[in-house]
Amino acid sequence: MPRRENDRLDVITIGRSSVDLYGQQVGGRLEDMASFAKYIGGSPTNIAAGSARLGLKSALITRVGDEHMGRFIREQLEKEGVDTGGIVTDPRRLTALVLLGIRDLEQFPLIFYRENCADMALCEDDIDPAFIARARAICATGTHLSHPQTEAAVLKALRLARETGAKTALDIDFRPNLWGLAGHGAGESRFIASDAVTQKLQSTLHLFDLIVGTEEEFHIAGGSTDTLEALKAVRAVSDATLVCKRGAQGAVAFEGAIPASLDDGQSGPGFPIEVFNVLGAGDGFMSGLLKGWLTGEDWPTSLKYANACGAFAVSRHGCTPAYPSWTELQYFLETGIRNPVLRKDAALEQIHWSTNRKGDWSTMRVFAFDHRMQLEAMADEAGVPHERIGDFKRLCLKAALAVAGGRPGYGILCDSRLGRDALYQAAGTGLWIGRPVEWPGSRPLTLEPEIGPDFGGLGEWPLEHVVKVLCFYHPDDDAATRAMQEDVVKRLFASTRRNRLEMLLEVIPSKVGPVDETTTAAVIERFYEIGVYPDWWKLEPMKTDADWENACAAIERHDRHTRGVVVLGLDAPAAELEKSLTSAARHHLVRGFAVGRTIFGDAAKKWLTGRISDEDAVALMVTNYRSLCDVWDRAKA
Repeated sequence: MPRRENDRLDVITIGRSSVDLYGQQVGGRLEDMASFAKYIGGSPTNIAAGSARLGLKSALITRVGDEHMGRFIREQLEKEGVDTGGIVTDPRRLTALVLLGIRDLEQFPLIFYRENCADMALCEDDIDPAFIARARAICATGTHLSHPQTEAAVLKALRLARETGAKTALDIDFRPNLWGLAGHGAGESRFIASDAVTQKLQSTLHLFDLIVGTEEEFHIAGGSTDTLEALKAVRAVSDATLVCKRGAQGAVAFEGAIPASLDDGQSGPGFPIEVFNVLGAGDGFMSGLLKGWLTGEDWPTSLKYANACGAFAVSRHGCTPAYPSWTELQYFLETGIRNPVLRKDAALEQIHWSTNRKGDWSTMRVFAFDHRMQLEAMADEAGVPHERIGDFKRLCLKAALAVAGGRPGYGILCDSRLGRDALYQAAGTGLWIGRPVEWPGSRPLTLEPEIGPDFGGLGEWPLEHVVKVLCFYHPDDDAATRAMQEDVVKRLFASTRRNRLEMLLEVIPSKVGPVDETTTAAVIERFYEIGVYPDWWKLEPMKTDADWENACAAIERHDRHTRGVVVLGLDAPAAELEKSLTSAARHHLVRGFAVGRTIFGDAAKKWLTGRISDEDAVALMVTNYRSLCDVWDRAKA
C-alpha cells in the first residue's frame, strides 16, 4: 500500500514477520505431516492484520527478504488493508519461516527458521520519524527486545511515539527459543526462567502504557513464578495497565495496585468453546484488545472483544486466517455460541468467509473465453486441429490485458483444458480469473475430468482462480435430475471452501424450460436452501425489472455479503446486449458482465480460417470488448 504522509494510523506494530507453513494433518507428529497451508505469521504481523480486520488503520514495521516469501507477506498485508510503508525489503537476508502443526490439545510442535532472518536485521535507520508521527499507538512485541540491534530500533520508535503523544503497548510474546534459552526442537516451549531476560524486559517496561501477557509471560517479566508477585514486580517499574491472560478463565486488567487475587481485576465475559489450536490465539486477543483500547471502550468491553477474538483463533486452523472481521465479531457477540466448535457453525463460517474475502470487485467487466464446445465446433468447421484453440485463447488474453491497462475491475473466464497457457499467463496480472469446471453442455451436471471424482483436483488450483460452474437447472426438473445436480453442486461448494477458493454459480433456466418473473429467483432460493452460498452468481439477461428485483431479493435474503451478480451474453447481437446490460445495471447487486462470443466470435472464425493475423484478431476483440465496457460504465454511471 503506497504511503500517504498525511494519513493517520491507529496503530503501528513492530517486530517479527514470517511465513507460517501450517501442517494440514491434525493429530499426528510434525514428522508425519504431508502438506502445509501457507499463511503470514509472526506476532506483530498477525496483530497488524487482525486489527485491520476489526476496522483499525494499522501498519507494520519489519523487514522481509527480497524474494517470493517476502513479496507474499507484503501482498497479503496489503490485501488485509495494512499499511506496508514501514516494511523494509532486505536484499541480503531471507524472510523467516515457521513450520508448525496441531498434534493434540496440549502439543503444538513448531520449528522457527530464523537464522540471520530479515526481520532480525531491523535497525534504528528503519524507523522513520514521519511514519511514527502518523500513529496514535505503537505496539511492540517481546522478541525484538532480545537483540541489541532490534532493541535499539524498538526503543527509537517508542521514544518518538512518546514525543508525539502516541500510546505505547507491549505484547510480551515470550518465546524461550527466540531468546536463545531453548533448542531448535523446543519451539513450542512457553516458559523457561531467566534472570537475564527478566532484567532486559524490566529495563523497558516503564516505556509502555499497556502491557499484555499470559501468566507465564508475566512470570518472566516479573521474575517470579507466582503470578501475583510477578505482577507486583512489573507494577513496581511500570504504571501501565496490565492485562493478564488466563486461558480458559479469560483475562483481567489492572490499572492500579495489584490486588490480593487475580479475580479482583477488571474482566470481560469469556467464551467457552472447543479448543482446536492455541497457536496465534494471543495475537487475535491483542487485536481485539487494541480495537477496544483505541476506540475508547472501557476495559470490560475491550476484554470482551479480546476474548472473543481469541476464541475464534483457538477454534480454527491458522493464525491470521482465523481472525474475525468487525462484522463477524458483532454478529458473534449478538448471536452467542450456538456450537462450541465454532468452525462447524455454518452460519458463522459463512459470515467469516464472506466478510474477509480480499479484493474490490464492485465492478466486473469480464471477457469470457472459457468456451470449449463452441470453439471446437469452429475449429472443426475451419478444418484446423483443436490445438489451435489454445493459441487463439492467448490472443484473447492479450486483448483483455490491453483493454484493462492495469486498472482494476477487469477479468477473464478461461478454461485449463484448451486454454491452459493463457490461464497460466494471466497469473499475477491483476485480472479477476474465473475457471470453469463443468463438462460443456452436460445435463445432469458433470465435471471436467481434471476435477477428479472426489474433486481433489481443486487442490492444485491457485487461490486467485474462481471456480465457475454452469448448471442447467430448472425448478420443474424431475426429482432424479434435481437430486443429481444438487449433489454435484453441494459437493463442489464444499470442496471450494476446503481449498479456500471462491465460487461462481451460473444458472440458465431458460435453456431448460419455460420461465417467468419468479423462475430464476426460485432457482437461487433452492441453492441457498441446500446450503450452497456462491460468492458470485452468473445470470442470464432478464426481460423485466421484476425478474431482476425478484432474483436480487432472493440473494439478499440469504447473503447480505454476496460478491454480486454478473450478466452473461448468450451470443446476443451487440445492440441487444447493450439493452440487456443497461437494464441490468439499474440493480445494485449486478456488478457487471461476463460476455464471450459477442466479443470473440467474429475474430475466432476469421483467425481460425487464416483470414486475419494475430494482431488483427487482437485488435478486433479489443474494439468489441472496450465497446462493451463503455456500455456498462455508462449504464452504471
